Amino acid sequence: MSPRYRSSASQAGTVIAVVADVMAFFLGLWILMYLLDANRGNELVQFVHDVARWLAGWSHDLFTFDEEWARVVAGYGLAAVVYLFVGHAIASRVRH
Repeated sequence: MSPRYRSSASQAGTVIAVVADVMAFFLGLWILMYLLDANRGNELVQFVHDVARWLAGWSHDLFTFDEEWARVVAGYGLAAVVYLFVGHAIASRVRH
């Protein structure tokens, strides 16, 4: 491989990893805001919730725990872990 190709592959891998990290950050931030009972009338809280809800659309109601906090942590937490794992795995493959 040419050095230029390795450099662009490394940059692409870094971008993929950063995107996965940002996605997981929003999900983790929503979990934290939910657990700390953040004011849902606040625009920042609404924005974070909307982003997290969109990102975790596939896992949002996947679990049926009796306690709502457990459903939030499990549903959004699973999405965060999957995005981190898959994003960094793809980034690693792209870099090599």
